[in-house]
Amino acid sequence: MKQIVFATHNQNKLREMREIFRQAQEHMEGLYEVLGLDDIGCHEEIVEDADTIEGNAKIKADFVTARYHVDCFADDTGLEVEALGGAPGVYSARYAGPQCSYQDNVDKMLAAMRGQANRKAAFRTVIALNLGGQQHCFEGRCDGQITEAQRGTDGFGYDPIFQPDGYDHTFAELGHEAKNAISHRGRATQKLIAFLKGLE
Repeated sequence: MKQIVFATHNQNKLREMREIFRQAQEHMEGLYEVLGLDDIGCHEEIVEDADTIEGNAKIKADFVTARYHVDCFADDTGLEVEALGGAPGVYSARYAGPQCSYQDNVDKMLAAMRGQANRKAAFRTVIALNLGGQQHCFEGRCDGQITEAQRGTDGFGYDPIFQPDGYDHTFAELGHEAKNAISHRGRATQKLIAFLKGLE
């Protein structure tokens, strides 16, 4: 089995990525095992100071490739809320402050959207893949709405307040497999896996 490093310390994201790879690879040859940063002995916090999610994904992938000389991929995700002018966008993870929790971000978003009729939002993920000395980027997007209250206990981040278009449930209510099939990260990862499959 081939190994590829996912440049993250976030155990929620790592678990989700491994699940997406597992689902996608059921009918593939040349399977990939997804490693996290802890698996390669990287315990540093990579500074993500770009002003776009694409830039942050590239920063993380380039850091790992330069320091550890491994093929890897990194992602960054932004929640873009129409009524907030596209905010929090690249600042989604630290929307409520530098050391904020997921719940802090959710609380701030619900407060910002209180009484707002336009609740359109979109999650956008960009994955940067460094493979064989070349970089490739893949984007995934999921449109939906910000709910008026939290619903569901599955998932992480803004999942309890994001309801994807065409569904009556939030990401936190859908369950991992259903969410991964339609989510921003799932769609970007499916493009990544299709690219890797094309190299076989």
